[in-house]
Amino acid sequence: MSNTALLERPAATAVRPQASAAAPLAADLPAVRSPRGFALYVGLDEIKAAEAGVSLPLLVDALRRTLAELAPGAETHATVALAPHGSGGRDLDVVRLALQEPGAIARTKAAAEEDSTDEEGGVVVDISRKRVLIDGESAAFTYKEFELLQYLVLREGRTIERSELVSALWQAQDDETPGERTIDVHVRRLRAKLGRYEDIVRTVRGIGYRFDRHADVVIRYGHGTPSPDRF
Repeated sequence: MSNTALLERPAATAVRPQASAAAPLAADLPAVRSPRGFALYVGLDEIKAAEAGVSLPLLVDALRRTLAELAPGAETHATVALAPHGSGGRDLDVVRLALQEPGAIARTKAAAEEDSTDEEGGVVVDISRKRVLIDGESAAFTYKEFELLQYLVLREGRTIERSELVSALWQAQDDETPGERTIDVHVRRLRAKLGRYEDIVRTVRGIGYRFDRHADVVIRYGHGTPSPDRF
């Protein structure tokens, strides 16, 4: 990839301002507030930049040159977000948090508050992290056991037939695809690990199983509530 042509000047017709719901014209904004600039967050570490044949300083310089050409009067400031080696996480999230972006701070605070409740009693079904906490301790659920509980939880109040559980959670080519009655064995194992909270998975005699809202159960969906059809 050429490093001298990272950004091209857009055609004249492309830079003409147009009104949109996402970026209203200044005339449409309240008189007490007006835009004074913008921030562009770029999530990219040095290794990924090198693999693309560029570097962070080169990208910053290319952006500045393009901006100077399009809007000579604009002022710019660039800063690099630093994180400890091996800290993990998405590059863009690290940048947003390092630059004190309000949304990133709010999400980090919410995650910390969730973690602080892990010591409380009851059952926490954490959909976003694929885990179950029982009285503050992580339960040793297998992948299938979690899927089974999750399937019922996301269909709260609805009785799920055994045949639906089998078809939804096991593929036809699976070596250990259970029969409709064998699903009872999986439910018993699930209940055994729930211990004194086993009654959160209710048996509907002759039909299947159901999860009802329960005072001892907290469901964590992460960012937004997932549609049952996604699982």
